[in-house]
Amino acid sequence: MSTTAAPPAPPVKRRVVFVVGSGRSGTSTMSGTLQTLGMHVPQPEVQADETNPKGFGEPQWVVDFHHELLQRCNVAVSDARPAAWFEAGKLATFEPLRGRLHDWLEQQFVEGGPEVVVKDPRLAWFMGLWRSAALRCDATPAYVTMLRPPTEVVGSKQKYYAGGRTSTTSGEVSRTAAWVNMMLHTERSTRGSARAFVRYHDMLTDWTIPVFGLGQLFDLDAVKSASANDIRKVHQFIDPNLRRVQLTWDDVRVPARLREVAEESWQQLDRLAEPDGDTPEVHDRLDELRTAYAELYEEAEAFSESTALAAKREGQRQQPAPDQLAPGRRGAERIPHGVRAMVPAGARRGLRKALGKQR
Repeated sequence: MSTTAAPPAPPVKRRVVFVVGSGRSGTSTMSGTLQTLGMHVPQPEVQADETNPKGFGEPQWVVDFHHELLQRCNVAVSDARPAAWFEAGKLATFEPLRGRLHDWLEQQFVEGGPEVVVKDPRLAWFMGLWRSAALRCDATPAYVTMLRPPTEVVGSKQKYYAGGRTSTTSGEVSRTAAWVNMMLHTERSTRGSARAFVRYHDMLTDWTIPVFGLGQLFDLDAVKSASANDIRKVHQFIDPNLRRVQLTWDDVRVPARLREVAEESWQQLDRLAEPDGDTPEVHDRLDELRTAYAELYEEAEAFSESTALAAKREGQRQQPAPDQLAPGRRGAERIPHGVRAMVPAGARRGLRKALGKQR
């Protein structure tokens, strides 16, 4: 009696999940969860520290790459300027960067398997570059945006990135503005792509609901075929006690108009996490909020122009004059010490005497 061999299982399609959104929003929790379930986080990773004791789930190469790009375009990790998106976006057209990123991502698929997860708070600035790299690798890109109330994000950043100075008003204002800028533009940039919005609170309450929903939505084999042991490891990995900062607007001092824009942005973004909540109606309102924020920022720039000019004048005033930059370091003394030391001592003394130097 002959038997027919079962047909081989179809190969798993290449997929890359980009975990985006503001830092301190649970992006590390999401990345670490997908990694624990079997998706590949490129190595080596950024090492865990006191700000993130469970680990960041970030590839060191990606962090270094983004740091280089941000320096090129003069954009900060948390940048409140609407114009910063234009400056960062211009790099997406630079072919050497596109090719470099494609080569790196292709290597990750070869070494780590067909399902890769990439997370870094800087990633949102360069989604055009990453989308291009994924498509050139014949991989389907998908985006998970983590959602956490802006007051908690700002409070967490103040606690861990500002030396614990949670009451620093200027830091609260700039970080709230940067959150609005980051989240509204991230939402706009991912429209039309496979995407999901996940509340950090939902991850901590019962991670299985949002994560297995992602597995179905993005067709992630690692998530859909996770073993009982993998699931147990995720339960051990996620610690609800890591939500250590839970502030409200009563605890964060920002101008009333910025508070209004930030709060309504949060309310509309939160709707995207609801089943069937990613609707044109919400998109339209988010577009209006993005315009309102840009106008608010433009007004703030106009109000603060005198302060900016004064700071520029002060910086110029404190710079030493050209003839004061290196007193006494003219002529032979501009020669490096190691080279001067090769000149015989007697000859050096003769030169100093001829130049009127005492030593």
